[in-house]
Amino acid sequence: MLRCLLVDDEPLALRLLTSYVERVPFLELVGTCRSALEAMTVLQQEQVDVLFLDIQMPDLTGIEFVRSMQPQALVIFTTAYEGFALEGFNLNALDYLVKPIAFERFVKAAQKAQERLTPHQPEPAAAPAPTPPAAPSATPHDDYIFVKADYHTQRLNLRDIRYLEGLKDYIKIYAGAKPILTLNSLKAFEDRLPPQDFVRVHRSYIVAVAHIDSIRKNRIYMGEAIIPIGESYAEAFFKLIEERNMH
Repeated sequence: MLRCLLVDDEPLALRLLTSYVERVPFLELVGTCRSALEAMTVLQQEQVDVLFLDIQMPDLTGIEFVRSMQPQALVIFTTAYEGFALEGFNLNALDYLVKPIAFERFVKAAQKAQERLTPHQPEPAAAPAPTPPAAPSATPHDDYIFVKADYHTQRLNLRDIRYLEGLKDYIKIYAGAKPILTLNSLKAFEDRLPPQDFVRVHRSYIVAVAHIDSIRKNRIYMGEAIIPIGESYAEAFFKLIEERNMH
């Protein structure tokens, strides 16, 4: 069971989300809050796994709340405004739900949280991906790529990339102190990155082999990051690691 907290200043929104939580068998409702300040108190007293957090609230917005408190719970933003998506993902939000929120979309976000927190479970089949934008160019002789992020094109040295995370239509690249968010697909990067250095380990993750600190069962540890190994990718990944051990 995933313990979740709902935060929204609109009573109707809270009632809708509460009804959604009650229909999802692996979600347990910890409580509902009308403000970020109220949520702060609950988070200090209760164990919360997933935080469904509205952005536009009086006194303290959802984004300001995450910046100031950096909650341990996974954050799923809920808002009526699509324009906050980029900023939300830059704050490591797990997902971003735009109101009015359909139950099917809510369930997908909840499943993403379940998958993140219990990576040993079998992966659901991935939906066919839309045709992605042009992939970052790289050849076997290149040691860098160019990616578009925040309205500019940025050069990234391959040796600095630790891992990539797929977030719906965006990719979050972990290289350096601050993640880089770019509009693209993991498949595009998988096709262009050197296969001897980067390996797909999950439908949502590509990791740089050189940055792996340790592997324990079905998880990869890279500094503070814990990357799940998906069932359909495990055989190829462990085969690559075994080949590295032999050299």
